[in-house]
Amino acid sequence: MNIKINIRTATEEDFPSILLLIKELAAFEKAHDKVSNSVEQMKKEKDLFRCFVAETVSGEIVGMALYFFAYYTWVGKSLYLEDIYIKESFRKQNIGTALLRKIFEVANEEDCKRVRWQVLNWNKAAINMYIKNGAEIDDEWLNCNFDSEGIKNFSK
Repeated sequence: MNIKINIRTATEEDFPSILLLIKELAAFEKAHDKVSNSVEQMKKEKDLFRCFVAETVSGEIVGMALYFFAYYTWVGKSLYLEDIYIKESFRKQNIGTALLRKIFEVANEEDCKRVRWQVLNWNKAAINMYIKNGAEIDDEWLNCNFDSEGIKNFSK
């Protein structure tokens, strides 16, 4: 049975709940020690990202989709879905699909040429949901990352 959920634009007051979801996501992805973000940092950097939250009628935030706009040389303006996450006890109730629909509404309204995101290759439930909704899964490109320490070292 699906629970009634409201999808809405996140506010700064939601940052503590969003950060908890981010930490849950990191634990789910077996990377709980990688989160260095904080509510204070989110407040400082709030102009760099946007977010939708999935909220129960009682006001509990049970999911989120955090995104930003990017520019890709081949296609132009794009929307990058950084993270989409639903609390485990609320999964399989179409909340992820509802959040994804909101992301695509924004991409349409903003005339984006691409929506892009990543998924771990072992997250079969998410992969299946994305494919069911028409996503193309690319297994050719590899991620390249530098953390803040790496940035400082490379910049020397």
